Amino acid sequence: MAKTTKKHRAKKRSFAGQQEGEEVILVMHRFPVVLRKQLIIGMLMIVVFMLPWGIATGNAYDWQMYSVWFLLLGVLVLGFYWLRTWVGWYYTIYVLTSYRIMIITQHGFFGREVSELALSNIQNVNYKIKGMQASIFGFGDVVVETLSGGEPLQLDYIHGPVQFQQSILEVMRREGLDK
Repeated sequence: MAKTTKKHRAKKRSFAGQQEGEEVILVMHRFPVVLRKQLIIGMLMIVVFMLPWGIATGNAYDWQMYSVWFLLLGVLVLGFYWLRTWVGWYYTIYVLTSYRIMIITQHGFFGREVSELALSNIQNVNYKIKGMQASIFGFGDVVVETLSGGEPLQLDYIHGPVQFQQSILEVMRREGLDK
């Protein structure tokens, strides 16, 4: 059985608003390192919620039952917080099609922001890998500059920014959009 690559899986995808003849070339998520802050905050929340329970249980205080409820409430809050964070990460994607680049950013459960840039409006595509952690794990940012000279489109925390940049340039060459 042949191994499927990201490019092959992307070609099978379709999305709302897809134009006639538009082919999905590549779909990428942010690198999971963006979740590190929420993971650290969650670990600190665990300590805070366990502290009253540990004190009450160790000393057999009268309010031991309240500390158990506080701990259960903390686990519930933490689960909701991590689920909200994961949903935001999972549904934030970068889509490269034969006509455009789309950035779909999910904010929590109900907020979504979609930005797109036509490939014909691209002037330059650069990538940057900054820092030891980015170098070790192979993630970075792709910066797409437009012909209008406005604010460049920033694609943050992409795993394999070189691959994404080269894919954009390859599609532009194939479509005859490079100047």
